[in-house]
Amino acid sequence: MRPINTRTLLLNEAEKLLRTQGYAAFSYADLAAKVKIRKASIHHHFPTKEDLGVAVIDAYLEEFAHELDRLTNSSADTPTKLLAYGDFFSASLRDGMMPLCGALAADAVELPSSMQRRVKRFFQLHLEWLQLTLSEGIRARELKSEPSASRSALTLLSTLQGASIVAWALKDASNVKATYKQVLETIIR
Repeated sequence: MRPINTRTLLLNEAEKLLRTQGYAAFSYADLAAKVKIRKASIHHHFPTKEDLGVAVIDAYLEEFAHELDRLTNSSADTPTKLLAYGDFFSASLRDGMMPLCGALAADAVELPSSMQRRVKRFFQLHLEWLQLTLSEGIRARELKSEPSASRSALTLLSTLQGASIVAWALKDASNVKATYKQVLETIIR
């Protein structure tokens, strides 16, 4: 197994700090203590905290887009794909962390505009995938045609984001899946 490089280690630890403390609450000193390097070494890889935040979001977006593509290309029916999509949220609550873009959205006022644009793009990616998947499910007669795919996409995403915040606050991720499934059942034929 190859050792993890410093840049990757910084991105991983910064993501954990963003998801547990938020953007405004952590500093390079916190990150340096976690990674056990000097702050100057962090600045070598990421001159500013904004550069670090952008890199974390970009890496997360790339990985998430890949997971959505994998799910899209699976042979599963639409309800199964939608349930698997919901599992992303349950999995993201591991180790007391919030979903990354939910945590960043909560800090939106504190975020530089470059990060705000990426957070918005992340939510748009969710909605686009959901709308496409829901539309396919409606055409395949696996899902009800009302409400519309766009309305259902917003409802499903909002349910998962809200349930994730409640689960994070209660330190109990077990209700995310059940809550999402309950809402999802209202649109399945």
